[in-house]
Amino acid sequence: MPEGDTIHKIANFLAPRMVGERVHTITVAPRFPRRPFAGDTVRSVEAHGKHLYIGFAGGPALRSHLGMYGSWHFYAPDADWQKPASQASLILATEHTDYVCFNAKEVEWVRMPSVRGRILDQRLGPDLTTGQVDTRAVVRRARDLLEPETPLIDVLLDQRVACGIGNVYKSELLFIQRHRPLLPLMAISDADLAASFALAAELLASNLGGGKRVTRRENDGAGRLWVYARQGAPCLRCEHPIHYARLGQHHRGTYWCPRCQP
Repeated sequence: MPEGDTIHKIANFLAPRMVGERVHTITVAPRFPRRPFAGDTVRSVEAHGKHLYIGFAGGPALRSHLGMYGSWHFYAPDADWQKPASQASLILATEHTDYVCFNAKEVEWVRMPSVRGRILDQRLGPDLTTGQVDTRAVVRRARDLLEPETPLIDVLLDQRVACGIGNVYKSELLFIQRHRPLLPLMAISDADLAASFALAAELLASNLGGGKRVTRRENDGAGRLWVYARQGAPCLRCEHPIHYARLGQHHRGTYWCPRCQP
């Protein structure tokens, strides 16, 4: 599952290339909603959490969600693609470039004056990558939208509560805050929950630039992540072996230290 900072990096990469370009054809995979398109100029490319929005001068915007396996590529019109055409979810063709989104989870046309209009839709919480998040409001969304028994791993991943956290940050946040993955929402205080989302916003914002994702900044050569993808390796705090399991409503891969997160 892509993290929110990944989608912002994609938007930052695509925007200077696409904005101002005229798209003459758009091809959407049959499994997604389609509408007539007669050609239009790209007005904006923006991210909100894990959602990418491509706005057009004359009307609706295209929203895409990469899900677990999606990716964006761009090619010259006569170039060979690195993935089979059958995996193309969305193709935007300009005079000089084909922008291709492969294996997207969701693609849809949305009517809005800007990406911020989408935030008013209760399906999406605030974007943690902006660095300006009201964590008290996020906590209220969590309490209002979710059952008290909801495991903390599902709270963090629920994009209705707040946008941007994926599998990497989920495991890292739980470890840093010393919360066990299946801790129920009702067992965590508002202050601790707000602190988790505040830390998520800090980590996401700090990773928006180039380079590999970092949640651990100790300069000891032991790695840039605390627990993610370290199954069986010694915990970097207590040396207990890191555990791994698919947990939560959607059985997401989760890493944790049983000793540090009892």
